[in-house]
Amino acid sequence: MKPSGSRTPYVKAYKAKNPANVKVKVSLKNQTIYVMEGSRTLMVAACSIGTAATPTPRGNFKIYSKTKYRRRINEPSAGYPMGYWCEFKSGYGIHQGWVHPGPRTKGCIRLHYNAAPKFFAIVPTGTPLNISYSQPEDATIGKNVPRPQDYNDPEWPPSVQNTNKVFHLYKGPLTDG
Repeated sequence: MKPSGSRTPYVKAYKAKNPANVKVKVSLKNQTIYVMEGSRTLMVAACSIGTAATPTPRGNFKIYSKTKYRRRINEPSAGYPMGYWCEFKSGYGIHQGWVHPGPRTKGCIRLHYNAAPKFFAIVPTGTPLNISYSQPEDATIGKNVPRPQDYNDPEWPPSVQNTNKVFHLYKGPLTDG
């Protein structure tokens, strides 16, 4: 069953002291997502972004809806799990999935299976989101973000992929502090 624990990076996530002050920044250049509370870092994780043919939208958005267990509804890949969905533009969201070393999505932003539940837990509906080519954090906290190495592993077997088990494979506590 994928991914192997030894190759999967652990992503720390911290509880917000004031959820109203949480904001999210995405660097398309670094393929990194930053969750901030003012100047305090709550979470930093590698992400997958859209390809040149199907780019991730740039600009300022808000997370306006969240769905814990969601599946792709249109082809190709109807039924594909996109758990911990945080929608920021109609048809575009930040969700659970494989994080590849280069642009790979149809415009959504994918977080690794062990990062998406944490992101979902710390980002409330209404959270501001900025997606741009680069972010100031790229030069500091984004310099050495580990990237998952399990993207070439085989897909989940149907006994997992086609059930809600796929949404419960990874969880991790949020850290106080």
